[in-house]
Amino acid sequence: GVASLRKVSVAFVNYVATRLVDANTSIGSFDFHGYGTGVAAEANTDTALGTELTTQYATDNVRPTGTPTNPSANVYQSVGTLSPDTGGTIAITEHSVFTQAATGGGTSMDRSVFSAVNLVAGSDSLQSTYQLTLSAEA
Repeated sequence: GVASLRKVSVAFVNYVATRLVDANTSIGSFDFHGYGTGVAAEANTDTALGTELTTQYATDNVRPTGTPTNPSANVYQSVGTLSPDTGGTIAITEHSVFTQAATGGGTSMDRSVFSAVNLVAGSDSLQSTYQLTLSAEA
């Protein structure tokens, strides 16, 4: 189901705007899915997850890499999978797509908060599909 709508971060908007004026850059680096257990309400000023996982990632402190696609002309989509390897049962409650694989940095596109999805480390996984739809006003 849909976890969140209309909370693209200010940091993402600024990131896109600054890259559009530089012919030597690309905005195609939002490939890394961050997951966490934070529950504070989402806001467009969020620059990170409230409580991001670290050692629970398959490679400690490295976010899963998503698969970016363009399912229609105005839609960016990235699909990532979290398969925690430690931590017992983890209640995942937040997600964002970032520009950096390493935890603790990168630009967050959009932090989403949702009802807990309980994952048992070593046996469960969670696949997240993020879509950004861009619209031109008529």
